[in-house]
Amino acid sequence: MHTDPSTTAETLEALSGHAKAAGVFGAISIDLDRGYLACEALESAEPAHYRVENQNGTWFVSLVTPDRWLSESIESELMHCGDTLPELIEEELIDLGIDPDVVPIEHFRDDDMLYVFRTKLPPNLSLETTSTWLLAYEAAFRPLGDMTADSED
Repeated sequence: MHTDPSTTAETLEALSGHAKAAGVFGAISIDLDRGYLACEALESAEPAHYRVENQNGTWFVSLVTPDRWLSESIESELMHCGDTLPELIEEELIDLGIDPDVVPIEHFRDDDMLYVFRTKLPPNLSLETTSTWLLAYEAAFRPLGDMTADSED
């Protein structure tokens, strides 16, 4: 995908359309100053957003939340089920028609004090493939931890 600011805006706008058409997200917004599309996790017990973000020409897909307990509930679920996030996301990508080489996941707390699960996207992806990554993230994370309000104790 392109990396100059005007093209980033066009790319994020097009991705927004894809996300809206998927019907699996809550509110969808674009932050042009920070270079990302944010898609609210539809039924999460706590605030969480999926993002597609351009950072200095590198594109990422991520799940972000300000809620420490949500992040920990996801980690706990993974520990108990024995699957890894890369495996879960890879399975979703394959189900959606993409066979990725590898799905590296970073998990950290960023400068804005958000808990982040993030994957660096391969270079030069089409809009459709980038949208597929976003949908794979949503499908992989949705059943984990407290990502659905009905999973609260």
